[in-house]
Amino acid sequence: MDNINKAVLKDFNDIRNTLQAQSPKTLVVAAAHDVHTLEAVFACVRELPMRYILVGNREKILDISSGLGVSVSEDAIVDCRETAGCARTAVSLVREGQGEVLMKGLIETGVLLKAVLDRESGIRDSGVMSHMAMMEVPGYHKLIAITDGGILTTPSLQQKADIVRNAVNLLSRIGLRQPKIAALCALETVSDRMPETFDAAELQAMCERGELGDCLLEGPISFDIAIEPEAAKVKGSSSRISGDVDVLLVPNIAVGNVLAKGLISWGGAKMAGCVVGAKAPVVLVSRGSSAEEKFLSILLCLRAG
Repeated sequence: MDNINKAVLKDFNDIRNTLQAQSPKTLVVAAAHDVHTLEAVFACVRELPMRYILVGNREKILDISSGLGVSVSEDAIVDCRETAGCARTAVSLVREGQGEVLMKGLIETGVLLKAVLDRESGIRDSGVMSHMAMMEVPGYHKLIAITDGGILTTPSLQQKADIVRNAVNLLSRIGLRQPKIAALCALETVSDRMPETFDAAELQAMCERGELGDCLLEGPISFDIAIEPEAAKVKGSSSRISGDVDVLLVPNIAVGNVLAKGLISWGGAKMAGCVVGAKAPVVLVSRGSSAEEKFLSILLCLRAG
C-alpha cells in the first residue's frame, strides 16, 4: 500500500474527457421544471453521449426549454404536477431500468430521498447512503472529495465505515483505485474529550485489516497535516498520505458542509455532488446551486453510473 500506482484526475475536464468514449446513459430528472437544472442537462447533452427523461410540469419544462433555445421531444417528458409524485415517478423509472442516474431538480432533498429509500418502490441498496462532494480546488494538484457533508448528521462508527466503502466504490468507478483517505479530527491523537478521534483510530485499524476495501486510511489526522507535507514535517508526523489525499472523511455533517462551502466561497473551488450507496448514483446539490455546479454533478454521476 505504500507504493500506490494509480491514475490521477486533475480536474473535472479529466472526467469530461473520459465520458466521451462511454456508452450513452440516461439521466432521469425529478421535478425538472427548473431553469438551472435544464441548463445543466442541455449543456451535458451538447457535449456528451447521453439521454434524459424529464419528470415534472410539462408546460413549465417546455416553456423553460424554449427560452433556452432547446426543442424537447414530448417523449422525453413525463408530466407530473405534484412534488412527491415527481420523486416517486423518477425513482420508479430508474428502478425499472429506464435510466442509470437519478437527478434532483426543483424538489426538497428529503422528498426525493424518501422515494429513493422506500422499501417497496425505491432504489435503496443494502448499506448506508452517503453524500460525496468532489472538489476542484485551486492550488491542489487533483480532485479531492469530502464526505459526508450532506446526508448523515452524526454518523456512528459503522456508518463511517460504510461512508468509506461508498467512497472507495465511487472512486473505483471513475478510475481511481486505492484512494488515500484522511479521517479528519482536530488533532492527531486519541482524546477522551473528542469521541471522533476514537472512531478515526478504529477506522485506520479496520483499513489495515482490509475491512474497508482497497484504500489507505489514516486517522485521527488534522486538516493541515492531511493537505500540507510541510505541516506534517513541522509536527513530526510520519503520515504516508500527507499532501496527496483523495478523500477527506469528516466526523459529522456540520464539518463537511462548512468545509465544502468555505472552499467554494473563499477558496474559489468548484464542486460536484453525488449520493452513493443506492442502486444508482443520485445527482444531489442544493436547489440554489448554479447551472455549472449541476453540470459538474451530472458529469460525476454519469461517470459513476
